[in-house]
Amino acid sequence: MKLTFLGGAGAVTGANYLLEAESGEKTRILIDCGLMQGAHYADKDNFNPFAYDPKTIDAVFVTHAHIDHTGRLPKLYKEGYRGKIYSTGPTKDFAEELLLDSGHILAKESEDRGMPYLYEIADVNETMKLWQKISYHEKIRVKDFEIEFYDAGHILGSAFIAVTSPEGKKIVFSGDLGNEPAPLIKDTETITDADYVLIESAYGNRVHEQPDKRKDMLEDAIEDAVRSKGTLMIPAFAMERTQDLLYEINDLVNHGRIPAIPVFVDSPLAIKLTAIYEKYSADPQYMDQKALEDLKKDGELFDFPRLKLTLTTEQSKEINDIPPPKAIMAGSGMSQGGRILHHELRYLPDPHSTILFIGFQTKGSLGRMIQEGAPSVRIFGEVVPVKCKVKSISGYSAHADQPLLLNWIRPMKDSIKKLFVVQGEEEDMPIFANKIRDEFAIDAAVPKAGDVYELY
Repeated sequence: MKLTFLGGAGAVTGANYLLEAESGEKTRILIDCGLMQGAHYADKDNFNPFAYDPKTIDAVFVTHAHIDHTGRLPKLYKEGYRGKIYSTGPTKDFAEELLLDSGHILAKESEDRGMPYLYEIADVNETMKLWQKISYHEKIRVKDFEIEFYDAGHILGSAFIAVTSPEGKKIVFSGDLGNEPAPLIKDTETITDADYVLIESAYGNRVHEQPDKRKDMLEDAIEDAVRSKGTLMIPAFAMERTQDLLYEINDLVNHGRIPAIPVFVDSPLAIKLTAIYEKYSADPQYMDQKALEDLKKDGELFDFPRLKLTLTTEQSKEINDIPPPKAIMAGSGMSQGGRILHHELRYLPDPHSTILFIGFQTKGSLGRMIQEGAPSVRIFGEVVPVKCKVKSISGYSAHADQPLLLNWIRPMKDSIKKLFVVQGEEEDMPIFANKIRDEFAIDAAVPKAGDVYELY
């Protein structure tokens, strides 16, 4: 087999891996085809031609729906790919909404930057026609490769993928692995045998706060907003983080732990994605036991008094008329666009207000600048002083931290011939690779984009 790293190597975003079988029947498959992101929603490298001819790819397998794993699939179609795309059911449903939303953002960004469109909305629609839903542990054969999906515990429907060659060699692509315990979904599965492993490392050099404290920290943030009569801004990824928060706020309200202040979900995309969560909320293949029990008991996982869903622009503007205390969840999760920017423009200068980060903020993003203490930031061309409180709860991250990543490797450690550290901060990945070498005596490499490895 031959493995080529074409995205997600040396960077957090843009996952794209080409695996080829060179003996027997020539087989070429892709694992993920994500958008590269940084200071802009789409990095300029996204506009470069693919390093392979899309027409020669036999199949694409998608670990999960996040744009940094799916965002270039319509470009792949646009440039000639006509094979099948495989993922779990939730991943396909989420990806359709995310890609349509991303297409609109990309179009606006292309116009602002004087760049060509990465793809058209029509390309998204045609891409979805190639997409097939499969279940966990349903084995798919593509020429010489056998592929199996396992539950990654990252977001609803997320998977890590094992590919077995005709010679019986197994290579595992982690996708993104989940934090535990997750509020809604099942914990990450493990396997005991793999010859080669790609492991994500977004939090490979970090340890989350204790997960059982994250709800307490959320409660404290809401209570602080009430005491200070301020606005709690939560830049929230439309998928998973928003639903996790709604689920936990619902529980806090139901148990009388917080007052029922106005809570706004100011994101049409998050509202659409929440409906997909509701579609799968009774499916034991995806949801954990507690969520299933709560659904039976309460009938709703994401609803509580004074929750407001603001779909239209006019409804979003009306949030300004509601006096604090109040909480606003809006995208994007890294403050790179979306409605959260309007609220940050208004409330970042307010010392009574708070901005709460509950997800990873990539280097160069506006969210990362605020999180790291920038005294002012630029929003819509305006210099905005940051005088509000700045808080973070990493326990709500959907990514596994270092101990969980090591725990995932541990059952495979005796079989692994080589491990590749990917999808992390450039300066952190070598540190995590050294940790793996020290802990397990495994040959751990940190590939760069364009690197090619022969897997014997």
